[in-house]
Amino acid sequence: MELKQEIPALANEIKGTQKILMALGDEMRQHLILVMMQSGNCSGMRVNDIADKTRLSRPAVSHHLQILKDAGIVKMRREGTKNYYYFDADMEALDRLIGMLVHAKTIMQALPDRSGDD
Repeated sequence: MELKQEIPALANEIKGTQKILMALGDEMRQHLILVMMQSGNCSGMRVNDIADKTRLSRPAVSHHLQILKDAGIVKMRREGTKNYYYFDADMEALDRLIGMLVHAKTIMQALPDRSGDD
């Protein structure tokens, strides 16, 4: 492994996963995903239903759902005037994230021990 080539490649992979990293990095968005998954309702949840199960206002839930949707983690289905949100991650985005993490791990494993421990 040539680190001079691997590190710039990893930097590009990190840039390509920034949206999903940002979306998943927020504790409240993690909580919203869990609420949706734990609801047992595979057909989705409305914003008001999610807000009722969290300590967030309806506009705050909508804001977080939009970020999750833009990152490809949550999808939305419209029925008439009602919007239903459900956890259904874009597999390509998840594969890019997993690939980036595996690549980072490979690079770290190839580096010498820098801890000073013998």
